[in-house]
Amino acid sequence: MTELWELNAREQIRQTVWSYAVAGDSGRMDELAAQFTADGVLEVDGKERAEGRAAIIAMLTRHAAAGAPPAGALPADSPPFFIRHFVTNIAIQSVTAAEAHGVAYFAVFTPAGPDHWGRYRDVFVPDGDRWLLRQRTARVDSSVEGGWYRRTFAARG
Repeated sequence: MTELWELNAREQIRQTVWSYAVAGDSGRMDELAAQFTADGVLEVDGKERAEGRAAIIAMLTRHAAAGAPPAGALPADSPPFFIRHFVTNIAIQSVTAAEAHGVAYFAVFTPAGPDHWGRYRDVFVPDGDRWLLRQRTARVDSSVEGGWYRRTFAARG
């Protein structure tokens, strides 16, 4: 039988995963970074790594600007540009009182439709009364030609 502390940990981990996606999609990078420990690490597909909340905010803010369509590139009657992360198949693989490991699939949409998709590999740790990300590795399986993800990383050279 699963103990109450573990059920609580699993639910807090799911809340952290949800909060990360919603904060990022809303452009609230400070709230997104708050889902990490103070020294947390975010790695994007082996292309870039940020350590610490300030570095995570800086990296994601730079990505948002790099991947956005150029001014005037969208037709005047098109919807405003947005990014939406859909996270599913969240599997919390192991939980101890000190650490948890999880995986999940993600798909990212923009007004043009599907943009990129892949997997998260996460390490969570308790931090006060929450479980936060100590490390997240986002591995992109594929992306759409000319989409936000490709524009973002093409801009990095």
